[in-house]
Amino acid sequence: MFFSRVAPIYRRDMLRVVFLAFLIGAAASILIEQPGYTDAFYYYNAAQRMASGLGMTDAAIWTYIGAPAGLPIPSHLYWQPLPSFVAFGGMSLFGVHFGAAQLAFLPLYALSAALGYALGALLSKSRGGAWLAALLTLFSGYYFPYWFTTSTVAPFGVFGALSLLSMGLGRKTGLWTWFALSGACAALAHLTRSDGLLLLVILPVVAMWRAALREGLRAAMAGVLAYGALMAPWWLRTLAVTGAPLPIGGLETAFMRSYDEIANYPAGIRLTDFLSWGVENIIGSRLWALSVNVPRFIGEQGMIAMLPLMLYGAWRKRDEPVLSGFLLYAPLLFALMTFIFAFPGARGGLFHSGAALVPFWAALGAVGLDDALTYIALRRRWRLSQAKAVFGSALALWAISLSLWTLGNKRAEWNNSGAFYTALNLPREAIVMINDPPALYYFTGNMGVVLPNAPPSSISDLAARYGVTHVVVDRNHTQPMGALWRGQDVPSFLEPLYYDGTVRIYRVRAQGEGGEVN
Repeated sequence: MFFSRVAPIYRRDMLRVVFLAFLIGAAASILIEQPGYTDAFYYYNAAQRMASGLGMTDAAIWTYIGAPAGLPIPSHLYWQPLPSFVAFGGMSLFGVHFGAAQLAFLPLYALSAALGYALGALLSKSRGGAWLAALLTLFSGYYFPYWFTTSTVAPFGVFGALSLLSMGLGRKTGLWTWFALSGACAALAHLTRSDGLLLLVILPVVAMWRAALREGLRAAMAGVLAYGALMAPWWLRTLAVTGAPLPIGGLETAFMRSYDEIANYPAGIRLTDFLSWGVENIIGSRLWALSVNVPRFIGEQGMIAMLPLMLYGAWRKRDEPVLSGFLLYAPLLFALMTFIFAFPGARGGLFHSGAALVPFWAALGAVGLDDALTYIALRRRWRLSQAKAVFGSALALWAISLSLWTLGNKRAEWNNSGAFYTALNLPREAIVMINDPPALYYFTGNMGVVLPNAPPSSISDLAARYGVTHVVVDRNHTQPMGALWRGQDVPSFLEPLYYDGTVRIYRVRAQGEGGEVN
């Protein structure tokens, strides 16, 4: 009823929001000159190799989980492929460079802003609330720079939010087609991040929520079938490459004792090691994750100042069917990334999977502000329209300021991240063991493997397995490599080449050259 009365106005506003998003996104993208961090380098490198005719291959191994011998290896054996596919689409149209990859992510940013506007309109029933929600989505604080690089934030943020919104609309309208759309979007989210599977877990619960058994089952089945239809090609590819339909090792990360275990060699994170770690350490690690994730939730999801407003808005709208999926996903995601997948969750899992919540929190922040001001105005005799204009503008300006501040910091960090790698001056043909091989490959073209979470003696085996010729150790090393960083107990098969107080470089001696590589 609401949209039938005002749809033309809202359609025009939606076009304005999308146009504004492209303008903001284009300006921000120009300021970000390169991917900036490990994940983004990885997705870009894979897309660049596809666009260069090298197929779905990796020249940089960042985890040994599921990695076969030899370089290059098949790509996306651990991480999901959609961010690379999006970047590949941009490169196919505009050339093989980072700017072309960025262009492909701008429509996703615009769609996210449109979702924020639509949710604001649905929940606030006002254009002012819809516009404020759109602005809070466009200027999403700590998320802001990540929309414009080759990361999971844009695709997961859009397809995760669409999945949650669609299942909510399915519950509101009773139409199974909304659940089919939700399942399809859940598949696209899962093709972005493995924890997109949580959306499929929630979907049948929402479909069956207070629905007649037959209608609920039909809706749930429609969602599951749509999900399976889109996932099937990727399952077949993964099955052909690895012998299993799903990436290897994802669930094992629940048993981590530190994030360094992602680089274990031999590969694998074992439940027996986790259990032998002891109850005190297990509980302590979960409390540590909680101490990290609570402030991150306040800052990243709540943009600090918006936190009480969005929580108040969520409470006020708790019975709204459109929010059914969101109200399940948000606390479940926090719990999983804190108490189950503690180390990957605290190291970025909560942040990246929380991107699907950005337009919801923006809309609920607008609703919470509106409801709070309505309540206060009656008691303080404020002019309600004036109060909404003042406080709404203040909240929007805060979000813009936080976003631009974050963009400035990330721009300085990301745009200068290549100096370390280019200064290494490694031979062009070198295959390098280093802390961040995707970044090294991006800046120098050198293939490489990650410094393992294993004693220096393991380098001998890895050199034979992957042809490693050089080892680079800096302060960001795994604990077992501490002696190598200090230059102590250096194995005979490693020849020290360089040390300047910040980095050590070793050459792996060939067999019979004063040391032996087994």
